[in-house]
Order: sequence, then C-alpha cells, then structure tokens
Amino acid sequence: MAKIEVDVKINAPLENVWAVVSDIDSEPKFWKGTKEVRNISKNGNIINREITIAFRDQKCMQEVIIEPMKKIHAKFTEGIINGEKTIFLIQDGKQTTLKTLWNVKLTGMMSMFTSMIKNHIKSGTEQAMKNIKEEIER
Repeated sequence: MAKIEVDVKINAPLENVWAVVSDIDSEPKFWKGTKEVRNISKNGNIINREITIAFRDQKCMQEVIIEPMKKIHAKFTEGIINGEKTIFLIQDGKQTTLKTLWNVKLTGMMSMFTSMIKNHIKSGTEQAMKNIKEEIER
C-alpha cells in the first residue's frame, strides 16, 4: 500500500474551506488526476460514484462518505485503485488545516507499480491542495 499524507494551512475559517472541498462534483477542477465524476446514487451522506482517472482514462467506483465540517472519505470499491483517500478539515484559530491521507495500491497485474505511482499521487495531491488554497484565499 502507498501511504501518503499532505496538508496545507489555509487562511480562512473552516466554513469557507468546507464550502469548497465538500462540493465533490467539482473535484476535477482541483484534482487533475480526476478527469470526470459521475454520481450513481446518494443515500443521506453516502454517495456512490464512478470517477475517470487520468491514468489511461481508467474508471473507478467509489463510495464517498461525507461528515460535514470534518472529513470526506472516499473508498475505492472497483477499478485499478484499491484503498481510500480521506480529506480532513481541522480548525486552527483563524486558519484551517486541510489534510489528505491516501492508503492505496494498484490492483491486479498493475500492483507491482504501486510504489512507482506513490510520488505521482503525492505530487498531484500537493498541487490539488495548492489549487484549493489559492481558490479560497482569493
């Protein structure tokens, strides 16, 4: 499994950060590794969706659980990626810390390349967090 942790401090209250990151349909705007999102079903705070990732336009299924003002947990349930990505929000005075944790691996024959893609995922996550920060702090 590739374990990746990236965080950024954003000069904005938690509510402002939540307004941006909880709009999970806009994920491709910030996360360049996600090309497209298609929601399949929604039951309360649980969303099942199909995402198209930039890696060879592969489709993955996710179950996303939204805990308002706290975290967004995406579990990969089908596709080339197995594992999860969780985004946490932590109020820190007048700032908000946005933290993303990945615990993923590639499936099937591609699993041998998991360690090779770790840096790619980390770099993409750092860029996404920078994009989110810039959007909020404008």
